[in-house]
Amino acid sequence: MHPFEILGEDRPGPWIVTCDHARNAVPPEIGDLGLPPEEMGRHIAYDVGARGVAETIADALDAPMIATVWSRLVIDPNRGEDDPTLLMRLYDGTVVPGNRDVGESEIERRLDAYHRPYHGELARLMEREGAIIVAVHSFTPRLNGFPPRPWHVGILSAWDRRLADPLLDGLAAERDITVGDNEPYGGHLPGDSVDRHALSHGRPNALLEIRQDLIRDEPGQRAWGERVAGHLEAARRAADL
Repeated sequence: MHPFEILGEDRPGPWIVTCDHARNAVPPEIGDLGLPPEEMGRHIAYDVGARGVAETIADALDAPMIATVWSRLVIDPNRGEDDPTLLMRLYDGTVVPGNRDVGESEIERRLDAYHRPYHGELARLMEREGAIIVAVHSFTPRLNGFPPRPWHVGILSAWDRRLADPLLDGLAAERDITVGDNEPYGGHLPGDSVDRHALSHGRPNALLEIRQDLIRDEPGQRAWGERVAGHLEAARRAADL
């Protein structure tokens, strides 16, 4: 099985929709990572609801979507190869037994098997003229030991604010949305997917974080995907892209 799936590759774009943490599956050759199903159903294993939102956005924008197949706990595709959080052994209070004793040779094998093929395909998709990446993620309403997060959606960005600023303005104009600018965390992680495929090439980009309790089911995913897609197109026009 490929470590990624692509939907609508022939759609005209210009958007390329990505979902780095789409699923919580683990390759058979690795096993279950020593975690029970309730842990694999948490945000530590994948971005809950993000894939459904990403597919809805891609449909609405008539754009391709690329998504991962395996859990972020296998190897995190939204991290650079030299990032210390590339392979998590402890995440939000949960020890990952299957990663505890993983050495450099196994990390390299996982990079070759799961991480590099995904980024190779994403790089190919981004070669189309005028490509704009929109990365879809979700965040847990509350991390262990921390206060609740009030934002419905966050727009993460680095120095390229061409899309972030009009997107924030559009979302903030809706009275029932609490939108965060680089919340619940900062928008630039050197070596991550947006840095690698957009920022380093001067390409426009948007990174969405939607709170997971809003998109746990299909109706929520569809509603938020359609809602955000409209704002993305408005932001693209405002930025004259």
